[in-house]
Amino acid sequence: MAQAQLVAFVEAALRAGQARDAVMAALQQAGWSKDQITDALAHYADVPFAVPVPRPRIQLSARDTFWYLLMFGTLYLSAFYLADLLFGFINKALPDEVRGDSTYIDSGIRWATAALIVAFPVFILCAVKLAKELAADPARRSSSIRKWLTYVTLLVAAGVIVGDSIALVFNLLSGELTLRFVLKVIVVAAIACTAFGYFTWSLRADDKALER
Repeated sequence: MAQAQLVAFVEAALRAGQARDAVMAALQQAGWSKDQITDALAHYADVPFAVPVPRPRIQLSARDTFWYLLMFGTLYLSAFYLADLLFGFINKALPDEVRGDSTYIDSGIRWATAALIVAFPVFILCAVKLAKELAADPARRSSSIRKWLTYVTLLVAAGVIVGDSIALVFNLLSGELTLRFVLKVIVVAAIACTAFGYFTWSLRADDKALER
């Protein structure tokens, strides 16, 4: 109800000839948050016309859900098996003399390689396809499934970074740091930080494209 009231106010203010900055300033003074205001303003395009021009609102569709779930699913698989593959190389280079797990390591490397050969190209194809659609129609950036999965991915990446840091500190305090363990920590941190950085940039690019 409050959101509908805010959108109606924004429409009335724009219809009365008020500048968008002036509308935002007035609403901020009234106590509305910046996110609420920008969402309401995003309902109307910033184009010169006698009356406010509504911006197209993307509705959740089964098609978009399929493509985004496929893209993010294969992204998770690719990230997991990339780490698994690099772990395998680390284990080969720095073998555990006690466990003697060379056969298990070789099998893990083959499995991770097979998974990457299948999952990563699928991720790339989905990402390219969706990127072309976004370039042709920037309004698709406001897709709810896209935003939800992006924020879930940011949450997962942040959780992995925190867990990775805890494991590093724990082993440091325990005096059990080894080169093998440190290299694995670096691998996990690099993959998680790359994902977090990319999707943070993606959200900023969405806001810029939507003129928010």
